[in-house]
Amino acid sequence: MPLIARSPKQLGNAIQRTRRQLGLTQTQLANIAGLRQEKVSIIENGQDGAKLSTIFALLAALNLEITVGKRSGKLVTGIEDIF
Repeated sequence: MPLIARSPKQLGNAIQRTRRQLGLTQTQLANIAGLRQEKVSIIENGQDGAKLSTIFALLAALNLEITVGKRSGKLVTGIEDIF
């Protein structure tokens, strides 16, 4: 079942959930992705400021990909409606 992420926190949760399902620690995932454990923690906690290249490195290490599609639900008219 696909995971839906509409915010940094939701993306972090999806990464964390997948990492745990694979039985990996943050340190192990960081090593696979060529990152520091602290960066994995920051992303899993949904903190702002992560580079896209860092997120893509984590997704690749977890064998995940991003698919872009239309949102379900009401039409968004402003940035405040997104979150």
